Amino acid sequence: MANTMTKSNKRRLSISLYLNYLVHGIGLIILTQNMQALGNFWKVPIATVSYVISGIGIGKLIAYFLFGYLSDRFGRRQLVLTGVFSYMIFFIGIPFTHNIAVAYGFAIIAGVANSALDSGTYPTFVEMGGSSSASNVFIKAFMSLGEFILPLVIAMLETKSLWFGWSFIGTLLVLVANLFILRGVTFPEINHVDEAFIESHEKVSRGRKVMATISLAIYGYTTMAIMILFTQWISMFATDNLGYSSLVSHGLLSLYSIGSISGVIFNFGLLKMKISETRLLIVMNSLSLLAIFVVSHSTAVLVTLIAAFAFGFTAAGGVMQIALNVLLKMFPKHKGIITGTYFTFGSIATFTIPIVTGWLSKTNIQLVMNFDVMIELVGTALVILAAVSLSSKGIVQAARRMLVGLSRLGAGIVSNDQTKDN
Repeated sequence: MANTMTKSNKRRLSISLYLNYLVHGIGLIILTQNMQALGNFWKVPIATVSYVISGIGIGKLIAYFLFGYLSDRFGRRQLVLTGVFSYMIFFIGIPFTHNIAVAYGFAIIAGVANSALDSGTYPTFVEMGGSSSASNVFIKAFMSLGEFILPLVIAMLETKSLWFGWSFIGTLLVLVANLFILRGVTFPEINHVDEAFIESHEKVSRGRKVMATISLAIYGYTTMAIMILFTQWISMFATDNLGYSSLVSHGLLSLYSIGSISGVIFNFGLLKMKISETRLLIVMNSLSLLAIFVVSHSTAVLVTLIAAFAFGFTAAGGVMQIALNVLLKMFPKHKGIITGTYFTFGSIATFTIPIVTGWLSKTNIQLVMNFDVMIELVGTALVILAAVSLSSKGIVQAARRMLVGLSRLGAGIVSNDQTKDN
């Protein structure tokens, strides 16, 4: 039960769950980082390897809602173990298969593993009690750590002309070791209720609760969309539209990543201090709106570099996890389904954003970055709307003033673009 879990048990469980996300961070990029090697191994062009990678998105999209239901029905441990074993199949399968269709199936299994881990892990941290938002935000730090470690490992393997598959096998061994850590660990009581959150929002009407739920669910789409769009297009935009050197253009993405890790640590500290989650969402999204606007319209290298770091700090520093945590506390008896639904919206973004931005880029990449600004504007409005729905009159009045300011900023973006066109 949640209230009888020992500190030792909580520590072991937390370590195990975080290690899973270290592996998940590796799993997200291990195919893209090995594209050349896999192309040679499968004797296919890079475009075909890219097709195989798309299977991860398919797996995530088809599995999230189902696993959310299963998490609530059968418990968190089963979903976490499903995620671990699914990733093990992926890591052992990819470097030993020569068949593209089978490889695509393994990629789908990796997406399924991602869905299973999310559906079991996020609810678990909320049910463990304590500063659950901080714990869930720290998941992002371990994902980023995995994304940082893997390229270094692959570079070492290539330098020493070693088999590319060792990057897969090494990650598999981490999962095997993690199974021993997870063995015998007790998970908290399923659907444990956060009484403090319930008491602070007990006067919220059903209509306002529905409004907050819809706002945060759609925010799951926008927050994923702005990160995908930025990481996909920023280097090309900086080179082609801003005239920056290749070093500076790629440096923007590196600064974004450093900002992301810094933001996770910063938000983790604030949430440990019991800072309001909804207020933090409003502040971070407002600042990220300002940062992406500066990146999209500044031609000063130093200013753009600072803004890229700030955008990573605010937009990719765990705000997606913070918003999910608010939703999980609103629906304590349906945490699995809520997690699945929330990340389903994010998965939709992984499909739609590349399509839309590809179409916009045919005209001008500036339109792509403007689109990122507009999505962030919508996302900021959504978290304000959620805060308005859940908060007191004082915050409502502050939110109204902020909405006025955001509308003026949006009008400024439009007029700025019209001036450029003219």
